[in-house]
Amino acid sequence: MPTTLKPVLGAAPEGAHNPDAAARAVREMFTLIAPRYDLLNHVLSFNVDRLWWRRTARSFAHILAQPDARVLDLCCGTGDMAFALRKQAVKSAPQILGADFSHAMLQRARAKSHNEDKASQNVNTPRWIEADALNLPFPEQHFNLVTSAFGFRNLADYDAGLREIARVLRPGGECGILDFSEPKGVIGNFYRFYFKQILPRVGTMLSGVRGPYAYLPTSVERFPEPEEMLARMRQAGFREATWTPYTFGIAGLYRGKK
Repeated sequence: MPTTLKPVLGAAPEGAHNPDAAARAVREMFTLIAPRYDLLNHVLSFNVDRLWWRRTARSFAHILAQPDARVLDLCCGTGDMAFALRKQAVKSAPQILGADFSHAMLQRARAKSHNEDKASQNVNTPRWIEADALNLPFPEQHFNLVTSAFGFRNLADYDAGLREIARVLRPGGECGILDFSEPKGVIGNFYRFYFKQILPRVGTMLSGVRGPYAYLPTSVERFPEPEEMLARMRQAGFREATWTPYTFGIAGLYRGKK
């Protein structure tokens, strides 16, 4: 019989002593940084984040090619992963839905969607919904694909998040979780110095808000290592669980099939 892993909670911002408080703190942080969220992502990642989104979207081209596919981008933020999925699926036009529990982030996703559609006359517009990733307002077996880019790590309960993704996926449906990791060796030493010493200072300076960019390195440290994350995916009901490192392991894509 497979080993049952010990329960693990998720995000734990400073001062949050239970999952409900953690969720509230995360929502408040993203509300504060929403106005400059996109700028900071691109600056702090040296624009590599755009490559990561595109690479993730290409990984699911076989699902996106299905014209009747239903796709959910979870913890969608300002919509960049959803837009990358749409660009990959330009010939098939599946239904793409972005969900996030931060109203401020969704406002920006909608504004970006309107501007992009106006410029490109693209009719395959992602739809946006305010929703909690741990209690999604969708029936079972509803989606062919569920993605999450740099948002899953902020859930208050990782195991519950995986179970909820599995619940809304159709049998044979796939999930893709793109998130940060901690690389090893010399690259890891440089990464940790940048992530703990440089990034929080630059992020605070550009956003005018300290908390979120001090929290970011801590949240990555707290996130399960790839092998543990894969074991938790299998425990939640995913088979063929894999992790593909991006850019020396700074980030990586977790994939699984229901």
